[in-house]
Amino acid sequence: MLYYVVVFFILAVASAFLGFGNLAGTFSQIAKILSVVFMISLIISLIRHFLPRL
Repeated sequence: MLYYVVVFFILAVASAFLGFGNLAGTFSQIAKILSVVFMISLIISLIRHFLPRL
């Protein structure tokens, strides 16, 4: 999932450099949403790992 965040970030930078502002905004929003989903799943995974089994 982190791979896709990096890919969309690179696409956003490349499209902004080439002058496609709307497309760059879309790619940056997709990257932002994926990074939030990644962070939430990482936090949930770490909590489940360090909590003792019940």
